[in-house]
Amino acid sequence: MLKRVHYNSSYLPYLLVTPQIIITLLFFIWPALQALYQSFLLEDAFGLSSEFVWFDNFIELYDDPNYLSSFTRTGFFSLAVASLSMGMALLFAALADRVVKGARTYRTLLIIPYAVAPVLAGTLWLFLFNPTLGIISYFLEIIGIDWNHKLNSTQAMSLVIMAAAWKQISYNFLFFIAAMHSIPKSLIEAAAIDGAGPVHRFRTIILPLISPTTFFLLVVNIIYAFFDTFGIIHSMTAGGPGNSTEILVYKVFNDGFVGLDLGGSAAQSVILMVVVILLTVVQFKYVERKVQY
Repeated sequence: MLKRVHYNSSYLPYLLVTPQIIITLLFFIWPALQALYQSFLLEDAFGLSSEFVWFDNFIELYDDPNYLSSFTRTGFFSLAVASLSMGMALLFAALADRVVKGARTYRTLLIIPYAVAPVLAGTLWLFLFNPTLGIISYFLEIIGIDWNHKLNSTQAMSLVIMAAAWKQISYNFLFFIAAMHSIPKSLIEAAAIDGAGPVHRFRTIILPLISPTTFFLLVVNIIYAFFDTFGIIHSMTAGGPGNSTEILVYKVFNDGFVGLDLGGSAAQSVILMVVVILLTVVQFKYVERKVQY
């Protein structure tokens, strides 16, 4: 029988959720409303005067080819990061689920990158691929690959994708391994008795049963690629070379804090928020249909 919790005081439930409501209002709702208001203003660089210009900031963004190209760049970047991080995490989780000896050590080593700050993760990869001192760039030169992400836009984008995906693998691994452990072992054993190999069992049993976790991680990874990769890009390429790694969230920073276009930067943040909301809605409407609960 389902037991319901009853509070003697009618004020206690509201008192318990008050801290979370205050945090949400201060750090989410209020900044969003402020950005929406500033997107209709034309402000000077020092913020001493402002003029209400309605939708002029949005119109200028529509006429800016650099901003429009950042949409394509961000879409490619987010899909690449989500696919690479989730794919590697799923592979590691499948291997970890089969490890008998040293399983705890193996899983602990895979979780460590999650504790690394984005800026530090970008710096680590920057040292590894440094054109002059990097050990990986040294071996790439031996096999005939001239690596210089400071000049090559394709290499720069590949580098930030690898660094951003590496940072997120641990997070995805935790959820995948937990989802695999929740699958009854009797199902796997029955399939093995019937002659199904490891790959066939993974494709027909494990993968469908962890589809809710996969869908959740897809949404989280897309949002991560849109917002939380700012520190990685800023520490590695600063949007270069030639704006080749300047995704939407970094362009908001670059135009607002470097170019001092406060109104245009606010308009970009509003558009970025709307884009992420629409992507999330589309994923819940169409991708979730293939999820088996």
